[in-house]
Amino acid sequence: MKLSDKELEIIEILEKDARTPIDVLAKMVDLPVEETEVLVKKLEEAKVIVQYTALIDWRKADGREGVTAMIDVKVTPKRGVGFDEVAERIYRFPEVKSVYLMSGAYDLSVVIEGRSMAEIAQFVSEKLSTLDSVISTTTHFILKKYKHDGIVFDQGDQDRRIVVSP
Repeated sequence: MKLSDKELEIIEILEKDARTPIDVLAKMVDLPVEETEVLVKKLEEAKVIVQYTALIDWRKADGREGVTAMIDVKVTPKRGVGFDEVAERIYRFPEVKSVYLMSGAYDLSVVIEGRSMAEIAQFVSEKLSTLDSVISTTTHFILKKYKHDGIVFDQGDQDRRIVVSP
C-alpha cells in the first residue's frame, strides 16, 4: 500500500503516542479534523495501524513481574510453505508474545512470557521442542529491560547531575 506523506506523518505520530487526541493530531499534520479521522480509519481498516497498545513496566506492579524469555529456534522448513507453517503453530500458543524469522544461526526467534522460569522451561520442553520441525532451541531469560520499543525505562530514577565541590 502506497502511503501519502500525511498518512506517514499520522502513523509516525501515533507510533510515538497512540493516545494523541484526534484534534491535536489534525493540527500536527495540518489537516481538518474530519479528514484526519477519515485517514486514521482508512489506515486501521487496511491494517497499517494494527493495534493501539500500552507499554507497561511490570516491575513496578508488585507481584506481577513475571519472566520473559527469548528462544532461538532452529527448524526444518517444509516444502511449499517454508517456515510459515511452523511459525504459525508456535505463535498460536498463548504464552508466545512474538515470533520472528531471523537470519543467522537460528531460524526463528520466539518471545514468551510466564510466571516463572519453571513455567517457561515446561513450555520449551513439552510444547515447543516436541513440534515436528523443531531441531533445537536455545533459551535466554531477560534479566532487566533498559529500553523497549524506543522507550527508556527508569530514565528519571537517578540524579545525573555532575557533582560540584568547592
